[in-house]
Amino acid sequence: MDHLTLMAGKILPTDYVSFTFFIGTMAMMAAAVFFFMEVGNTSKEWRTSVLVSGIITFIAAVHYYYMRGYFADYHESPTFFRYVDWLLTVPLMCVEFYLITKKAGGKSSLLWKMILASVVMLVTGYWGEAVAPANATLWGTLSAIAYFYIVYEVWLGDVKKLATSAGSAVASANTALGWFVLVGWAIYPLGYLIGTAKGQWYAGFADLGIQMDVVYNIADAINKIGFGLVIYSLSRKAA
Repeated sequence: MDHLTLMAGKILPTDYVSFTFFIGTMAMMAAAVFFFMEVGNTSKEWRTSVLVSGIITFIAAVHYYYMRGYFADYHESPTFFRYVDWLLTVPLMCVEFYLITKKAGGKSSLLWKMILASVVMLVTGYWGEAVAPANATLWGTLSAIAYFYIVYEVWLGDVKKLATSAGSAVASANTALGWFVLVGWAIYPLGYLIGTAKGQWYAGFADLGIQMDVVYNIADAINKIGFGLVIYSLSRKAA
């Protein structure tokens, strides 16, 4: 980190990591306030879904506040705090798929399969990034398998079938959420490759000159807030 940033106690125009941490904190908090305030204006059928969206963004806002401070103090990627955030918020994002398909017959077994897949994806990702970076390829592959299982469920598996049978509004929402999983969540593997490239076979093309925290911060804001907005839109269309 530029020592002038620490000395001046401010964010320099070229300190994109600190900037995205700050923007992420404010964006997540604003989204959480919005979702929480709209719970009372939501039909009972979709109230839990909107509430979960608020919880997701609120948890993220709190973690981003701490991650922003950690990065400002140490200029190190707050990997531990980030994965704690993901271990809480990503399973909740998977819960949203269960909630929107519950009316069409979604069972708790589907809920737990999605949660388990998300936990495996995150634990193996953390292990490869923070605990055993020398074996990042192995752990990253295991994480990718769990990720593609979630993609399969949303696009071709039980989630897709249940969403289709639930009606056009739910089917459209599931498709929108599916694009977030397929495209938006794909940003996280990119950050993983950038962060673990040293000494790995993919070091040549993963070294893009981009700091992984910038990639992660942008992805989090888009995915978590976007997820919530899709659920909010569904609650209005299907009311």
